Amino acid sequence: MAESIAVQACKKRVDDAVSAMVNQLDQETFRSMQREMYLKSAKCCENSTASMSEVQSCIEKCSQPLQAAQNYMQSELNDFLDRLQRCGMQCQDNIKDRLVPSATPAQVDKLKAELEDCVIKCGEKHINLLGPMKQRIQSNMAQFR
Repeated sequence: MAESIAVQACKKRVDDAVSAMVNQLDQETFRSMQREMYLKSAKCCENSTASMSEVQSCIEKCSQPLQAAQNYMQSELNDFLDRLQRCGMQCQDNIKDRLVPSATPAQVDKLKAELEDCVIKCGEKHINLLGPMKQRIQSNMAQFR
């Protein structure tokens, strides 16, 4: 079944909202962590008595907090997308359970409209979850510094 324009628009709103949140987190949190990582890594290179492996180990150690923070954010995003997908699947299941082989075209159209409405509500609900998710991510960043 082809997606309606309304469902496509809702998907775009979700994508745009997620992108905006990720960009804000990058600007407000991750860039300063990245800067710290590069400055500390540069200091590793200033040690002229260290061996190549010691310098490499120092640089890797400097990148661990940022990598852990990025992994945490990716985990949160994956959880968000899994929940959104499950919501949409629940909408489909609810409609499937009500679809009978003898359904008239009018009944099928009504069920399609209900499915569309349900999927759009899932999208809107999840857009509203992004603010609390962003706050949770930001509050957990301190553990990675």
